[in-house]
Amino acid sequence: MNTEEKLKHFLDTCMEDARARSSRMMQEYTAAQEKAFDEHQKEARRRSQLQVRQETDKIERDINKQLSIEQLNLKRSLGQKQEELKEKLFTVLEEKLDAFRKTPEYETFLSHQFQDALKLAGDEELRIYLDPSDKDKLDQLAKSFPAVHIQLSDEPFMGGIRGVLPSRKILIDNSFQARLAQAREDFHFDLSLTEKDPQGQQKRRES
Repeated sequence: MNTEEKLKHFLDTCMEDARARSSRMMQEYTAAQEKAFDEHQKEARRRSQLQVRQETDKIERDINKQLSIEQLNLKRSLGQKQEELKEKLFTVLEEKLDAFRKTPEYETFLSHQFQDALKLAGDEELRIYLDPSDKDKLDQLAKSFPAVHIQLSDEPFMGGIRGVLPSRKILIDNSFQARLAQAREDFHFDLSLTEKDPQGQQKRRES
């Protein structure tokens, strides 16, 4: 092998080695780039999923906050409406009681209250107070119940009677005012949903 052939062989060997090295380096670089890209994709997905969860949590918190505010406003509005309706209801009730006091049945009602108070008193002294506006009924009641000390109250109480058993220091309060106050305290709206009766008709529970 002459010098030129040796040189050519040497160059071919060098070129082959260079190509092999170049190919190997390119493969390693490509693999490194693909690995880096894959890791970048995974990190990007992780950050994206984390951001989605954070945004979702934030949206849920905001929604829950708004729901709580709306629920509170609804309860407040409902409470106000209930109070308005309650006031209207008791205004009507007071008007009906006032009308009842103008009827003969009211005098009969007072007589029954006197009788109940007498049963409670037994042989003990009983004092009964009438509402000042029932002054016109005092004489008749005094004739019907001579054993009872009857007088007009200094303060109005919307009708009915108040009584005292001095010996036992017992107050009998059967006034309309006391009964209305108790009714106000016990009153509540039934907010249960409508339900069907056995015939399938809609009905609403009554308080």
